[in-house]
Amino acid sequence: MREAVSKLWPEIQWIENKTLQGQVTETWIKALERSPLKPADLTRIPFTLLVPNCPITFMEHKRCVVHIARQSAEAMQEFMGRALPIDMDTVVAGAILADVGKLLEYELGPDGKSRQSERGEALRHPFTGVALALECGVPDAVCHIIASHAAEGDLVKRTTEAYIVHHADFMAFLPFKNPRNVKVK
Repeated sequence: MREAVSKLWPEIQWIENKTLQGQVTETWIKALERSPLKPADLTRIPFTLLVPNCPITFMEHKRCVVHIARQSAEAMQEFMGRALPIDMDTVVAGAILADVGKLLEYELGPDGKSRQSERGEALRHPFTGVALALECGVPDAVCHIIASHAAEGDLVKRTTEAYIVHHADFMAFLPFKNPRNVKVK
């Protein structure tokens, strides 16, 4: 399973802190072990159930979010870093783990299509993601990003790193809510 996570997530290597790298990897391993989904499913299922016939896969979306978050954090550090310090490892780890709970929220139906699982109906992915991450020793600053990256986070005071991941995630989601934006092959 470790090899599968490495293939899915080459961006884990961007995390300089080796302990955090290991915690992020272990969280993904644990999620895959408990999920009805297999690693290969993540490269074919849609990243969201909220967009009918979503043409972008879970991993395309997730990796895009990580790249947007990292590049945004780098630009913010360059221009505003003296007043607004940013922990890059926290940004990258949080972006990689933000949707790890979807592995417990989604399942494949008899038709082979993604759907929300019974657990997913009761507990959305920010909650299950935080539970998985805490179990693997992920620091609170990263768990805060997992917890607050989606709408559930609108009621908390997000850290700078959490704002970065939240906006990166929505940049790679909201355009799909307008069907006129989406090119379907």
